Amino acid sequence: MMKFNHIGIPTKGSFPGEIDLPHLKMTVSDHENNPYGIQWQRYWKDAPYPDLVKTVPHVAFEVKDLAEAIRGQTVIIPPNSPSDGLLVAFIEVNGAPVELMEYCQ
Repeated sequence: MMKFNHIGIPTKGSFPGEIDLPHLKMTVSDHENNPYGIQWQRYWKDAPYPDLVKTVPHVAFEVKDLAEAIRGQTVIIPPNSPSDGLLVAFIEVNGAPVELMEYCQ
C-alpha cells in the first residue's frame, strides 16, 4: 500500500519560501503549503545525486516497509535518513525517479 506524499520538481531558479538544507546540499519549498504536495527543489552544484533525480520531476509515496518496497526495483539512491524518523530511497520506474518514504515510529 502506498500513499501519495509530494511531487518534487527540480529547478535552477529561485522560488518563494526557499528552505536551505545544507546536509542534503539542496534548497526546497514546503510541499505542505499547498493542497497538491508540490515541492520545488534546487540542487547545489556539489549535490551527490544522480542526474535523473536532479533534472526530472519525481513523485513520492509513503510506504510501510521501505526494504520490501524496493525489493526487485532499480534503486538509484539507496535507503538513507535525511531527517529523524524518516527513511527514503529512490527507484527508477520507466525512466523516471520515484521516491519511497518510510516514517519510523
